[in-house]
Amino acid sequence: MPKLEVGKKAPDFTLPDSKGKNVSLKDFKGKKVVVYFYPKADTPGCTREAIAFTAAKKAFESANTQVFGVSADSVEKQDKFCNKFSVTFPLLCDPEKKMLTEYGAYGEKVMYGRKTMGIIRSTVLVDERGNVAKLWPRVNVDGHAEAVLEAAKALK
Repeated sequence: MPKLEVGKKAPDFTLPDSKGKNVSLKDFKGKKVVVYFYPKADTPGCTREAIAFTAAKKAFESANTQVFGVSADSVEKQDKFCNKFSVTFPLLCDPEKKMLTEYGAYGEKVMYGRKTMGIIRSTVLVDERGNVAKLWPRVNVDGHAEAVLEAAKALK
């Protein structure tokens, strides 16, 4: 699997959102795209992250940037999560972990001192031409949405 690199083409994807509608990266050419990966809907860290990105939605729109969250959760679970916390951007479902793997967001991680396989909380910023502009390979939730917004605004 090729590793994501800044300046290289972001892998295209087509995944269902929380309403079951397919979403593809290629549909957003001419827009910046933020794809953030999170382990599991309706858990404390993932909820804080979704709320932070939702709070910044208008600012992302002003920066010509579309935000997507991606996890391996089902369409139904993502829909419940969106409704419960008023998430206003698409949450995409990758139960087979194909996109998660292509984007380096699924792999070995250490939790409580034990190595496990799972979703690595990470984020990718894609520029208007479909190239990787910035990577956050390991994310701390607090302040992250704001940092991503600043990076998106700084892209010319």
